[in-house]
Amino acid sequence: MFEDFRSVSPPRHHLITSPFLPSRQQCGCLDTALATIYHYLAFKMPHLNSWFYRIAEYVYALPEPPPRVRTKPMEVICIGMPRTGTESLQHALLTLGYDHTYHGWDMNFESPNYAQQWVRLCQKKWYAPEGGDVQLTAEDFDKVMGHAVAVADAPASVFAAELIQAYPEAKIILNHRKDIDAWHKSLMGTLARGPTLWTFWILACLDKECFWNWQCYLGYMWPGLFRAIDGKVETGMLRNAKWVYRAHYAMVRGMVPKDRLLEWSVDDGWEPLCEFLGKPVPKEPFPHTNTAAGFAGQEKKLAMRYVMGAAKNLAIILGTISVGAGAVYAWYR
Repeated sequence: MFEDFRSVSPPRHHLITSPFLPSRQQCGCLDTALATIYHYLAFKMPHLNSWFYRIAEYVYALPEPPPRVRTKPMEVICIGMPRTGTESLQHALLTLGYDHTYHGWDMNFESPNYAQQWVRLCQKKWYAPEGGDVQLTAEDFDKVMGHAVAVADAPASVFAAELIQAYPEAKIILNHRKDIDAWHKSLMGTLARGPTLWTFWILACLDKECFWNWQCYLGYMWPGLFRAIDGKVETGMLRNAKWVYRAHYAMVRGMVPKDRLLEWSVDDGWEPLCEFLGKPVPKEPFPHTNTAAGFAGQEKKLAMRYVMGAAKNLAIILGTISVGAGAVYAWYR
């Protein structure tokens, strides 16, 4: 059954603003009560303020990647929540000529140096010191996706308000699921499973790539997006996902002019999408990807990358220990 999300408001006790945010006078585009919902007090998540995480980020630090340079304008921002047809939409935009369309999977499969940069953006969004610079700009985003003319999935939904402000000329697609209960079930069956997989935690200890992807999604993005202030992503998604979903969509509607916004579902197919973007309708069927099975397949590919990296590092560690032990044994023999 279709639910009219325009009529749904989030619980009043969740309308919490951060004192670390710029004032409305400094940031006019966030001058809306709905936008303040987006800036929840995620910076108080204790698991990220702990000494362990600070040391871990130092130990696993990677060289700064070369900043990407924007040569073409950002044209389309698909700002709907994860598990709302984001990968299908990415494939559709690529078919329509929006190359490259940046997606959450890009964050996983590209160089981990960029995942580290996404963590820096999360820290600036939620953890900037009081009185410091908290406003993310196009320059900040271009460093990690300056090669893209469109963006969808986690990068867009987590940084929705900031991207709307950073790229005022871009068209906004608010992709959604018509059944919020089906969306929540999909979320719990895919994204919520990650934090419960102890194997990924072990791999993150042995492989820097896995560490930064784990840190990016499960340390910052999902706890921040789903208000899991205790760091327990699965619990946050279970308790908060539905009202966060409603608040997110209400916020976007409150920030974006109607002539710049398309509310769209995968079920709508090519026609409204192409009309909004001013593109001819392709002859090929609309792509339907990233089902639960497809998501599991992508997870498996990632796991194999992490296993190979962890195995290599473990071999180096054990080899070093063996050589050291052998040297000590030979010395005292």
